[in-house]
Amino acid sequence: MSAAVLPRREVLAYGVLGLPLAFAALPIYVHVPKLYADSLGLPLALVGGALLGARILDAISDPLIGQLSDRARSRRWLIAFGLLPLGLGVLALLRPPEAAGALWLIAALTVAYAGYSLANINYQAWGARMAPTPLDRTRVVASREGFGLLGVVLAATLPAMLATDAADGLAALALVFVPVLLIAGLLTLGSVGRDAVPAGDGVPPLSMLISVLGNPAFRRLLTVFAVGGIAAAVPATTVLFFVDDVIGQGARAGLFLAAYFVAGAMSLPLWVALARRVGKVRAWLLGMLVSIVAFAWAAGLGAGDGSAFFVICLASGLALGADLTLPPAILADQLAESRAGDGACFGWWNFVTKANLALAAGVALPLLALLGYAPGGQDEAALRALAIVYAGVPVGLKLIAAVLLWRWRNELGEAR
Repeated sequence: MSAAVLPRREVLAYGVLGLPLAFAALPIYVHVPKLYADSLGLPLALVGGALLGARILDAISDPLIGQLSDRARSRRWLIAFGLLPLGLGVLALLRPPEAAGALWLIAALTVAYAGYSLANINYQAWGARMAPTPLDRTRVVASREGFGLLGVVLAATLPAMLATDAADGLAALALVFVPVLLIAGLLTLGSVGRDAVPAGDGVPPLSMLISVLGNPAFRRLLTVFAVGGIAAAVPATTVLFFVDDVIGQGARAGLFLAAYFVAGAMSLPLWVALARRVGKVRAWLLGMLVSIVAFAWAAGLGAGDGSAFFVICLASGLALGADLTLPPAILADQLAESRAGDGACFGWWNFVTKANLALAAGVALPLLALLGYAPGGQDEAALRALAIVYAGVPVGLKLIAAVLLWRWRNELGEAR
């Protein structure tokens, strides 16, 4: 792999904005289902349906946002414009009135998602184009995801530190988020250059949106990313229920989440070094195998197995580092061979990410309700169903993703 060119200061400055973007994502994807089901008393199936509807709408809009962004002259201003609705949406989502129902949930999600999509798609596309070498592309992604994991750890641990009640902790978290978003935005947008959007040679936007899917390397990478992403989204949606009712240690949920994300953050230099040595595709495959082993172990856990689950969180966090760093770095390598369409590609990329989460919430939660599981219940068969959904389903999907990745390893366009 060629030597790095970008100064470390610029790589770090770019990555800072990843902190509030991930900070916002964790409570939306992990805490919101439990907040609205437990604290506000909405039926679990209704919460799952509302999340599914909002996320589908959000996911569909991402490719359109991406291709329209490719027609702008500056990604910097598009990112700044997206941060405002993101901040407002998170405030509304985590500080709902007592009478809030499904409509409030959908409206708050829609506002937050719109801002997040506009900011994040352009942030990712900006990072892919600012890195001139394959190693720099891995470093830029690792910086973004490293700060992102720090943001996730803060979002996971702060609610319990800010208030003893979970709902009050999330409400206080929203007030912390706004200044963090402002400061990080100013640091990144004011310190990083290379903001030009590559010209599209006059290609109509809708044609560009479709044409990027015609690239076999991108299409196959997107497929592997989608299957592996669903495998990660199912436990993300159900982990708090699993910790509460299967492990029986809900009070330690923040510790488990922190261990998972800290392990992911600490593993990033390892995956950068491993990718440099064996290639990004093979390093990603190894990360998948680690995840498979970890969740296969988790499927057999029961009440009181908190120590074992802590180790599993560390192992699956190690695998998380590979999932976060290597797929977008491979995509950046692919984009380095093209002249335009960065936003369109990352629009599809974010579409898949959010479709995965939508499927996880919209299918896993109603499925658990159908199988007889209810939060706080102790029926043995229902708890076994929860364990299978939380851990068994991800193992099967990761195996499929690993097989596809190995089969297409020579066709993904990786640069070393």
